Amino acid sequence: MSNGLKVGILGVIVAALAFFGYTQLIKKDGGDQPTHGQVIGNAEPGAPGTEQASDVPKTTISFDQPVHDFGTIKHGEKVSHNFKITNTGSNPLTITNAKGSCGCTVPEYPTDPIAPGETRDIKVTFNSEGKHGEQTKNVTLTANTQPSETIITIKGFVEVEGYDDMNSKNKRTQEKK
Repeated sequence: MSNGLKVGILGVIVAALAFFGYTQLIKKDGGDQPTHGQVIGNAEPGAPGTEQASDVPKTTISFDQPVHDFGTIKHGEKVSHNFKITNTGSNPLTITNAKGSCGCTVPEYPTDPIAPGETRDIKVTFNSEGKHGEQTKNVTLTANTQPSETIITIKGFVEVEGYDDMNSKNKRTQEKK
C-alpha cells in the first residue's frame, strides 16, 4: 500500500473517531440543551437578559379571562383579541417569551417589566387562512412566575363558504335515513 493511501485511511479513521467522541459527549451532556448556569451565545455572565430563572424574583399574574372565543370567523379573516394581564405580585413581572401553538397564532407582548398592580395587554392575532371548523389555539407565556409558563387560549369556528353548507347538507341527509 502506498504512503498516500495509508495517510488517507488514517485521516478517515481519525475523523470518524473524533465525530463519534463528539456525539457521545453531546449525549452525555444532554444534547444542545443548556445546563444550569450556562450562558448561551457570546453574552458575558451578568449581562442584561442572562439572569437565570432561579435568580429572578418571582411574582404572580392574573388575566381578565384566560380563554377568548371569537365565535364564528369567516375563512381568511384575521381576528385579534387583547388579553388583560395584571401583575398581582410584589415584584416586577417580566415576560421573556410568548409563543403561539402554530404559525397562525401570533402574540404581541410587553417586553419591559410590568410593575406590581399594573395591567397591560397581550394582543393575540389569529389568521384563519387554510383553517376550517372548530379551532382552539394556545399561547404559552414564559415569565418570572411559578410555574414559569402560563397558557392563554383563543378559539372559534372558521366558516368556509360552500364547505359548511355541504357539511350541513350531508348531516341533514344522514338524519333522514
